[in-house]
Amino acid sequence: MMYKITRFIFLWLFVLSVVLPATAQDTQKADKHFNDFEFSLALDEYKASLEQGEPTLAVVQRIADIYRILNNSQEAEFWYAQVINFTGADPANYFLYAESAKRNGNYSKAKQLFLIYSERVPAQAALAKKLAASCDTAMKWMRDPRPYTVTEAKTLNSKEGEFSPFKTKDGIYFASDRLQGQNRKTYAWTGQGYIQMYFAPAGKTDTTWGTPEPLPSSINTAFHNGPGVFLEKDQTLYFTRTHAVRRENTQNNPDPTSWFKGTEGGTHINRLGIYTAVKKKGKWKKAKPFKYNKTEQYSIGHPALSPDGKVLYFSSDMPGGFGETDIYYSERQPNGEWGTPVNAGNKINTSGRESFPTLGPDGTLYFSSDGHLGMGGLDLFKAIGTHKNWTGAENLKYPLNTSHDDLGLAMDPSGKTGLLSSGRLGQDGLDDIFLYKENRIPCTVIGRTIEYVADTQNRGKKRELAVGNVRLVISEVGSDARPIEIFSGSDGTFMLPVYAGATYTIRGSKPSYLTQTIKVSPDCRTTEDSVKVEMVFNRDTPNKPIVLDNIYYDLDKYDLRPEATAELDKLVQTLKDNPHIRIELSSHTDSRQTNYYNEMLSELRAKSAVDYLVAHGIEMHRLEARGYGETQLVNNCADGVSCPEEMHQENRRTEFKILAR
Repeated sequence: MMYKITRFIFLWLFVLSVVLPATAQDTQKADKHFNDFEFSLALDEYKASLEQGEPTLAVVQRIADIYRILNNSQEAEFWYAQVINFTGADPANYFLYAESAKRNGNYSKAKQLFLIYSERVPAQAALAKKLAASCDTAMKWMRDPRPYTVTEAKTLNSKEGEFSPFKTKDGIYFASDRLQGQNRKTYAWTGQGYIQMYFAPAGKTDTTWGTPEPLPSSINTAFHNGPGVFLEKDQTLYFTRTHAVRRENTQNNPDPTSWFKGTEGGTHINRLGIYTAVKKKGKWKKAKPFKYNKTEQYSIGHPALSPDGKVLYFSSDMPGGFGETDIYYSERQPNGEWGTPVNAGNKINTSGRESFPTLGPDGTLYFSSDGHLGMGGLDLFKAIGTHKNWTGAENLKYPLNTSHDDLGLAMDPSGKTGLLSSGRLGQDGLDDIFLYKENRIPCTVIGRTIEYVADTQNRGKKRELAVGNVRLVISEVGSDARPIEIFSGSDGTFMLPVYAGATYTIRGSKPSYLTQTIKVSPDCRTTEDSVKVEMVFNRDTPNKPIVLDNIYYDLDKYDLRPEATAELDKLVQTLKDNPHIRIELSSHTDSRQTNYYNEMLSELRAKSAVDYLVAHGIEMHRLEARGYGETQLVNNCADGVSCPEEMHQENRRTEFKILAR
């Protein structure tokens, strides 16, 4: 379901500012409903006025805007197509037309409209071109879907909207605006019911539930309530509750950061707070407000809890954020109180809207956003990194995401299945709850175990040799399945059955060679697909230099470049796989510059590499840093000898050698 208001992500660029005044006498009633934010009533009046005479830009504009406000992208696309045909229509309508087309999955049309908008409004060209490019990305993701099956959870859904499911051992909580039981009063903004919290008891399987029932009045007030999460160990429900806060000035919005621009009569601002309610002996106690609620100034909602209950994530438009709504977190203190909210940072939050955070069983943060690159509306994202150290956000792509709003993901402990809510079944602004399951597509890893040795015929070159009969132990990351053990053939080749979407570690060992481990994440689309890998082995021979490829430095600098860190990461793994060895890591320069300068520079470079290894978990006592400057040239390019650049490059190298025990 969920309309923009009830998801507190109301509008984006041109909320009501694009709307032109309707001045005709026969639209006065419609105008009053519109200005009072009674959009469902205004829509009926405006459409009725069309039967009285020729359509006007003012009326058609408002019909298009109302459908957009109600999140009905199908109708919005149709009506914006009419708006742009009127003389004097604001060019901003091309943007809104494009956005509606994108939400309906009409990516080619949306791309064209975004580009037209970029020409008509040059100040917004960069944004428009970025969104046009996102249409190409969305089409690519649909052509190459991720291995998931998504099906409707029919026992949970109704004709109205359902969203943000949360599973417990006894059943499932979710929010809905269905007109059921006492929730029969319609909300004039949307024409639907008020959002309420529901619970459906667990069925005979993990994917079936009993009849959903609304929670009691201690949770569900007469206004909007939900979504929420339930902490089993404390038997406590954390949920969102909406308050209509009276405006101090009815002519202007006193809080430009608010999620809601108004509610009935335009005299109030809708703001949200988080509440908690404890369940004891099957009965809910009175709900209590979250310590940091400040509904007179801003909203806080969409609670999510870490598996241990020690970190509470939520969305808020409190001042000081990066965009319209940001993800924040609060940590439980030793005394049981919640600490001051902290913004999750600009790797998560954008200038747009981030909302509906949830936590996976391993602590992974999932959330919805329209600020990161997406397929249309809200997309589901996964945070990369760890708590307090998120390094980026990854789009979950199609089919978990679609052109419509996708939100409220609930991950099962397996990490392979779960629930999400989405508007993908229609364009009427209503969300439904869906089951998703990862498809384990079998495919094959085809690998080789090899080593490189110096080519005596070609100076500076290497020859590839097979390393046969290597013992390989393959484990699936995060799985309880028993590891598989095989041996590579005498020619170094091996084959391994795997599943798409999983991550595997392959650990190879053989006497006289250093043990090696690699990770493989097969991205297969069919059972006929295969993934090719190479495992490069080095001899376990003391005092024999092994050149590390791609360890480059900028001229006269010793800071590690990105390609250098990737190579050193491999060395980190080698040292972890072979805890019995100590190494000397050395840096070498070419003969240009003075001997003293080259020695100093190479020592700094070697120390920089060693510092990196230590920072990534290697004990300092296992490492020695040596800078040899130009004292160990591998060719004749000494002082005074004219050599081509590629020969100087042979001398500029980083090596390691195993120290004798």
